[in-house]
Amino acid sequence: MSEDLTEGFVCSNLSDDLSGLSIKEIEILKVSENSVKIDIKAASLNFPDLLMTQGKYQNKPNLPFALGMEGSGVISHLGSKVKNYKVGDEVMFGGWGHGAIAKAIVVSESMISPKPETYSFEEAAAFKTAYLTAYVGLIRRGQLQRGETLLVHGASGGVGMAAVQLGKLYGANVIATGTSDKKLEVVKSWGADEVINIYENDEVSFKDKVKDLTGGKGADVIYDPVGGEVFDQSIRCINWGGRLLIIGFAGGTIPTLPVNYPLIKGFSVVGVRAGEFGRRDPLLGRENIDIINSLAEDNKIRPHICKIFDFIDSKKALEFLENRELIGKVVIRIS
Repeated sequence: MSEDLTEGFVCSNLSDDLSGLSIKEIEILKVSENSVKIDIKAASLNFPDLLMTQGKYQNKPNLPFALGMEGSGVISHLGSKVKNYKVGDEVMFGGWGHGAIAKAIVVSESMISPKPETYSFEEAAAFKTAYLTAYVGLIRRGQLQRGETLLVHGASGGVGMAAVQLGKLYGANVIATGTSDKKLEVVKSWGADEVINIYENDEVSFKDKVKDLTGGKGADVIYDPVGGEVFDQSIRCINWGGRLLIIGFAGGTIPTLPVNYPLIKGFSVVGVRAGEFGRRDPLLGRENIDIINSLAEDNKIRPHICKIFDFIDSKKALEFLENRELIGKVVIRIS
């Protein structure tokens, strides 16, 4: 398929120090019969963006590539078989592997959704990845029930805050963990019933507090985008029949599981890949997206944006993410 040019925040070579990143021209596909071209207004960063620049993420796009898994903007060109949108429509897109931090992108019609009227372009850009991951994790994979206790790790990050919001919306008692009292104050204001700073005397410590808060039973569903020591303690404070959801490894260490624990305690360890869920079952995947979009349209969920960077400062935005300074989401305003 023929290609066109746009300006993007591009990774030209993999490195651990972000030295391979710059704003430059990059090729994008021309519009095909089932795709649209979007003039991008805003894009948000996710932890996998950082991992992709280091070659440490499961998705390894060919170099050079523009960063950004999700964004929002205005449709500028339509493929001949696109029926549900028109030029000028305001849309959001996500689940796309890369390319959102750019002036324009070409995506399949199936990858876009109308921007909620009450959302800004920045909010729309920060929406899909976090809330789709949280919904697939909690509802589809975790089978969260009203009245259960949900333990959310990394609760001040984008996917963590989305899980807190959705957990409360679906009737759970939510315990949120993090590493900063200041950040956890924000998380509590967004609906968490209890918050726990997991660092105590420079060691990870939360299992006893979770047991105290649950009358000794432990959490029914544990949402873990952190891994490492957090996972190790999670298996020690999970309830009988609980579901431990593996979202990612933001802590940098992939843990191992002594299998006698799930045997004795009767819990399940469940992998969560929201995008792959939809690829394996497109009809249910579309239903998942429609559900979170409806919740957004009804103003029942809304992403928390802690900082907006200009396009020219995209590298500073990624450094901000790398330094774990964010609460919720970091957004880049393209135009």
